[in-house]
Amino acid sequence: MGKIFKGIIVASMAVFLLAACGKDDNPKEKTSDKDKPLQVVTSFTIIEDIAREIGGDAVEIHNLVPTGTDPHEYEPLPQDVKKATDADILFYNGLNLEGGKHGWFFKMIDSVGQKEENIYSLTERVEPMYLSGDDGKDEEINPHAFIDPDVGIKMAEDMRDALMEKDPDRKDYYEERGNEYISRLQEINKEYEQKINDIPKEKRILVTSERAFQYMAAHYGLEEGFIWEIDTEENGSPQQIKSLVSFVKERQVPVLFIESNVDARPMETVSKETGIPFSKKPIYSDEIGKPGEEVDTYMKYLHYNIKLIHDELSK
Repeated sequence: MGKIFKGIIVASMAVFLLAACGKDDNPKEKTSDKDKPLQVVTSFTIIEDIAREIGGDAVEIHNLVPTGTDPHEYEPLPQDVKKATDADILFYNGLNLEGGKHGWFFKMIDSVGQKEENIYSLTERVEPMYLSGDDGKDEEINPHAFIDPDVGIKMAEDMRDALMEKDPDRKDYYEERGNEYISRLQEINKEYEQKINDIPKEKRILVTSERAFQYMAAHYGLEEGFIWEIDTEENGSPQQIKSLVSFVKERQVPVLFIESNVDARPMETVSKETGIPFSKKPIYSDEIGKPGEEVDTYMKYLHYNIKLIHDELSK
């Protein structure tokens, strides 16, 4: 009987160990779909940051256009195509930033067969502003609406609502985070109004290399000056520089601004020919900085720009 009893114990332990080994091979129970992070693809860095703020731990984000790369003429990488294929939701700026309906973004979307209901523009409620052609007619939409924090509020609201619609199991989570983020943007909007009103009227002239600040300038009452309207192969031509030199002298512009992502030489030429200094720090237009840099979030981007504009124009 002793041997039989011992045999039963050994057999029982063997079964237990086999079961335990089987469990160790797959230590995590299968995660239900509602617990998995929502797979989000964003077209460029500012939208990526907004998605991270509102989506939090509920989303897994793949951004397409990195800092330092032109969002107008991007060429998707193989991993971009894979992520776009598997994405639950894709956010893009619109207003021709990604090349419009026939640009690189929608070519990629069409190639992977993504459903239309998964794709969201964040500027549907933004009234487009236009860049004029040589004949004086409106030819091209200015895509840089996000420089205006009031537009940022609309973009955040639309992203919050899209995430709530796409992922209703976590609706309350997105709503709470989205509302908190939007409240912070509304405070920045007030900051822009206060700081620009604090600048003497005769000094409220924003001169930059590219006409990227059109929406923000129109909203808060700044006059614009620029070398070129939008990035082309002829940026900083002699005629463009001559035109801005005349504008700067006529308006008695106090300071010139150079964007973080442009060739500084054309504006340096304007400075030499007018005697007007340019700001010691760059202004930001198309992108935020890399992680760890001074302007590595959209909030920091907005705060940085208005502080720079106020400090330089109030001298």
